[in-house]
Amino acid sequence: MKEIGIMEIGGFQVGHAENQEAATGCTVILCDRMSPAGLDVRGGGPASRESQILNPVAAAEGVNAVLLSGGSAFGLDAAGGVQRYLEERDIGFDTGVAKVPLVSQSCLFDLGVGDKHVRPDGAMAYAACENASYDEPAQGNVGAGTGCSIGKYRGMGRAMKSGFGTCALQAGGLKVGALVAVNALGDVYGPDGKQIAGLLNEGWTGLSSTLEELFRDVTLAENLFAGNTTLGVVVTNAKLDKTRLTKVAGMTHNGYARAIRPVHTTADGDSIYALSLGDFPGDVNVVGAMAAQAMERAIVRAVQSSDSAYGLLGWRELSKN
Repeated sequence: MKEIGIMEIGGFQVGHAENQEAATGCTVILCDRMSPAGLDVRGGGPASRESQILNPVAAAEGVNAVLLSGGSAFGLDAAGGVQRYLEERDIGFDTGVAKVPLVSQSCLFDLGVGDKHVRPDGAMAYAACENASYDEPAQGNVGAGTGCSIGKYRGMGRAMKSGFGTCALQAGGLKVGALVAVNALGDVYGPDGKQIAGLLNEGWTGLSSTLEELFRDVTLAENLFAGNTTLGVVVTNAKLDKTRLTKVAGMTHNGYARAIRPVHTTADGDSIYALSLGDFPGDVNVVGAMAAQAMERAIVRAVQSSDSAYGLLGWRELSKN
């Protein structure tokens, strides 16, 4: 197995748009054709739109786009901009009366980082569509990753900056990639199992362990966790239906669990989409295993690509200490 550029998978475009001053943004994945998709939500506080059409028993056979957005539930309005962009190009599910673009969306909570009154809207999402291309997408403080942060158990004063990351792998003719906006309550760990970012110590000279802090606080906490949710998308050239893609999305959460600790709390809305963009006869179990590994690496990249901003320390600056 080797690492490849995520756009080598083919069949989709990626576009970012953001408001850097307000610390929020969105990232759109535009499918070249209506593509089968699955979704697995493990966090307790998701904000989503058109998620039910991805249920294996729902009639919809695919989606035209997936939108990842900041703004918490306020940001759900942004999907209308993607629909407008696609409708203008006569793209969507043909109902016989009109073509209706099918756009699934999930939002993360970044309201506490920048300006809580500025959220991704239809205009920003439309701009993301205009910016979409087949070039390798930017990583770090861009798109849905603009206002991302991690390690928030002791409040934003000891949190770190995170962002958007990608990784793709190839085994034979099978290609699987992951895109992720990392906005977790917990800390991020590298492939060697060592913590690389997250909860800062009180002097900002190094890291504390959220898990160790959490295990000391065993009584019920009231709303200490506002401000989270990690959003991911798996893309593959394997030909899979949405039942199998739902399984792939579930297996990909293993990548979340390896790289983020704790994960899937009631304060997170952790969600993963999976998209089939090609016709390669890939096995669902291989796709899921590769997706988990790609997601683990993408999460690390999201952190290591992010610069200090909004009073939050970035990995590059911390690593100099």
